[in-house]
Amino acid sequence: MKLGCFSFNTDYGIHPATLAKALEARGFESLWVGEHTHIPAERRSPYPGGGELPKPYYHMADPFVSLAMAAAVTTKLKLGTGICLVTERDPIVLAKEVATLDHLSDGRFLFGIGAGWNAEEMENHGTPFKRRWKLLEDRVKAMKAIWTAHEASHQGEFTRFDRVISYPKPKQKPHPPIILGAATPQGRQRVVDYCDGWFPIDVLLKDLPAAMADLREKAKAAGRDPASVPVSIFAFDAGPDELARYRDLGVERVSIMVPRREEDAMPFLDRMAPLVARLA
Repeated sequence: MKLGCFSFNTDYGIHPATLAKALEARGFESLWVGEHTHIPAERRSPYPGGGELPKPYYHMADPFVSLAMAAAVTTKLKLGTGICLVTERDPIVLAKEVATLDHLSDGRFLFGIGAGWNAEEMENHGTPFKRRWKLLEDRVKAMKAIWTAHEASHQGEFTRFDRVISYPKPKQKPHPPIILGAATPQGRQRVVDYCDGWFPIDVLLKDLPAAMADLREKAKAAGRDPASVPVSIFAFDAGPDELARYRDLGVERVSIMVPRREEDAMPFLDRMAPLVARLA
């Protein structure tokens, strides 16, 4: 099993380039950063974790700029969005950003995506909350067309264009892995329908073995090899025993949360580094 790390990537926290170098030096597989373009001051959407929205959500830096800086100081570390809010981004521009980062990093990008939970945030981007999943699927299909064709066309409900040319193309073929962050049965069906992997948060799953079995059954029903939709886990508070359990269940990757400040992050990484080889 591969071991990666998630960073809230705040303006007051550890620099992404510093963190990336530290992760690669210790053998970690990947760095994941989240995304919120902004947080509306008059909030209506409840925080999924319960209680007040934590401070880091207000301070997240742009994931693509941050991962580009991480790519520049590493050679092997995978670079992932965990997750990119596709519902808040123009798909033609986003296709360019993904392809450019994958091209410049020599094929190290992992495209974690999601629809989002903050209704008023996405409404500021013109996305109706109730249509977010349909819009997400439409934009993913539009981006796939751009990545894989010299002249791309797409006629969807939300995204429409004819004969557009966009380079560079991604280094990975046909495109970087598209890994969906979702925890529901409907989310697992979406993984099977148009994604390359599943990336739920551990605390949102009551029965991981049953959920993984459901994903495999959905893949078979769709005519897909279950191995083509591997499972990754965001584990925000997992110790060695829990990580070993994930490995034994067949989880491909676990991303653990890194403390936000550099003075706390480095000792944490030193403690966790021995698990990298042990879990492989």
